[in-house]
Amino acid sequence: MLATQITALESASSPRWARLRRTLWLLPLLAALVFVAGVMAWAYRADRAEREDRRATLIADALSSEAQLRDRLGVEMAHLRDLAQQLPALAPTSAGLSASPQVVEGLRGLWLSLTWLDANNRIIAHVPESAIPGQDGTGERADVPGLSAHLTQAAGTQRLVLRYSPALLLRRGIPWWLTRKYDVQLIDSNEEVIASLDQTPPRSESRGRESYMVLVGSNMPGAFLALSLREVPPPFWRTLPLVLIAGFLGLMLAATLLLRRQVARISRAENAWRTEAAWRQAMEDSALVGLRARDAEGRILYVNRTFCHMVGLPADQLVGLQPPMPYWPPDALNEVMLRNKRNLEGKAPRDGYEALWCHQDGRRLNVMVFESPLIDAQGRQTGWMGSIIDITARKQLEERERHQAEAMAHQARLTTLGEVASSLAHQLNQPLTVIMGYNAGLQRMLLDAGYDNQAVLHALSQQGEQAAEAGRIVRRIREFLTRRAPQREACGLGAVAHRAAALLQRDLRAARVQIDWALAPALPPVFADPILMEQVLINLIRNAVDAMVGSAPDQSTAGGRIRVTAQPDGERFVRMDVEDTGPGLEGRTVEALSAPFYSTKSDGMGMGLAICRSIIEVHHGGMDAGSSSLRGARFSFTLPVFDTALHASHEASLADEDARANLEMEL
Repeated sequence: MLATQITALESASSPRWARLRRTLWLLPLLAALVFVAGVMAWAYRADRAEREDRRATLIADALSSEAQLRDRLGVEMAHLRDLAQQLPALAPTSAGLSASPQVVEGLRGLWLSLTWLDANNRIIAHVPESAIPGQDGTGERADVPGLSAHLTQAAGTQRLVLRYSPALLLRRGIPWWLTRKYDVQLIDSNEEVIASLDQTPPRSESRGRESYMVLVGSNMPGAFLALSLREVPPPFWRTLPLVLIAGFLGLMLAATLLLRRQVARISRAENAWRTEAAWRQAMEDSALVGLRARDAEGRILYVNRTFCHMVGLPADQLVGLQPPMPYWPPDALNEVMLRNKRNLEGKAPRDGYEALWCHQDGRRLNVMVFESPLIDAQGRQTGWMGSIIDITARKQLEERERHQAEAMAHQARLTTLGEVASSLAHQLNQPLTVIMGYNAGLQRMLLDAGYDNQAVLHALSQQGEQAAEAGRIVRRIREFLTRRAPQREACGLGAVAHRAAALLQRDLRAARVQIDWALAPALPPVFADPILMEQVLINLIRNAVDAMVGSAPDQSTAGGRIRVTAQPDGERFVRMDVEDTGPGLEGRTVEALSAPFYSTKSDGMGMGLAICRSIIEVHHGGMDAGSSSLRGARFSFTLPVFDTALHASHEASLADEDARANLEMEL
């Protein structure tokens, strides 16, 4: 679990991720800025849409008001035309003019005065001449502010000039609900105010406010109706939501700075913890002791690298496993499970215990396990922490030392035996010489006496040859034990093999073993000591016979077959194979079989194959072992082919050795 965390931390410590983590504190501020930008964009678009709607409404209201004023002026113009048609019936005096109902009604409305002019523009009559209700003594209406305008209507050669109040026109022609929203004014082409619903302000005061002007019409040439908003709407960035947004942005900036400081503290703490964890992991991985943490049920919680190398499994395959474990020996699961149960109960030895585990590749290893309680931060025991030491090398060293001690003792015995054998060979040489002498003398005496029993003579001849052979063997054994060089010469390997088989005929018949010969024709001679080669083949054939006899279920029915093959191996060597139908090598190699003091026989000394391999290597050959096509064992060796030049150099070296030996003896 800790290894997984460390791995995650190491992956998180990459430069790109580190740079990203250092800027994570900016994410809330960036999100706030994006939010504020979105709100600003929304407010700007809403303000723009509102201005467009307000402008459209202003234009619509101005056009509607202008249409109402134009209609009202049209009505007044219609009254004036009606009055012009009635002029012939009226008395050409002011009293006569003021007696007309249209005049009375007009003066009560918009009209300020009415003048009747003749063709020469002289006043025929003018009303009002005196005060009437709603007029002062000057003949002007006192409730009418601002300037006045006039309308003219021809009546033949005469004319009527009507002066009316634009202010009254605005007051009575503009709806009241428009006057609450707008400042309504009539202005001329010079932007001078003609009339207004309020106190007539300078035109400059309405600048900066949204307004719209429209030409009134032909009845008021050069006059414009101007509508201006009474209230100037504040800019969208001064509205309450945006003020709140600005406050929110300030608070977010302050919170981000505080978060940055907190993140910096956490980052420093994480870096310190990560460094400490990395140090601890490095120390655990560099330790030569395997570490294993388990919970109360035996489930593995953590293993270090040494433990993984010890059992040959990665940490991700070990963490979370419950007993039985894959590194326990399959042939001792019950015993290991019982011991594991005692260990989880707290009964593990304090000084540790030895255990046998299995590596993933199948090899066994000896370990020393030390268990201790695993305590959490609250002081409670949650499992067990184990320290495991691989003592396989120490065990192997102890075993090698024991074998070495036994081998040294065996070597001492063999040395003594070699000395005895050398002494026996020296002492047996004289009796064998005497036997050969008696045999030769007996043969001459029988021949001189005319004895002609060929069977007896042949037996005596064979007896002499065997005695001579025994003498040669004893002499070569003595020379071998005294470490003299082999007496190499050109010899036929097939003939040597046949002599070795002839010496073992009794053993072969007793074991019911048959020898098959597969010797290549025209086999070249080899450069070797025939006596030593004979001993090598005797040893190999006897080992094959013993293996087949030992593997037979019934010794009385034992039997088998040995095949001896000889053939050239390239141009410089001859190869000989000795194969049998026995149990085979069972996976053992020639190095293991020819190791000193190693024997598969209960009564063997473990020196036969070792001596054979030494003899072959002294002759500059090689020895090998493997499976046979007869489904048994195969032992092979190669010997160099006889070469005249090589023989000459060998003879010279032997002469030098003899001369050196004689010189040493003289000294």
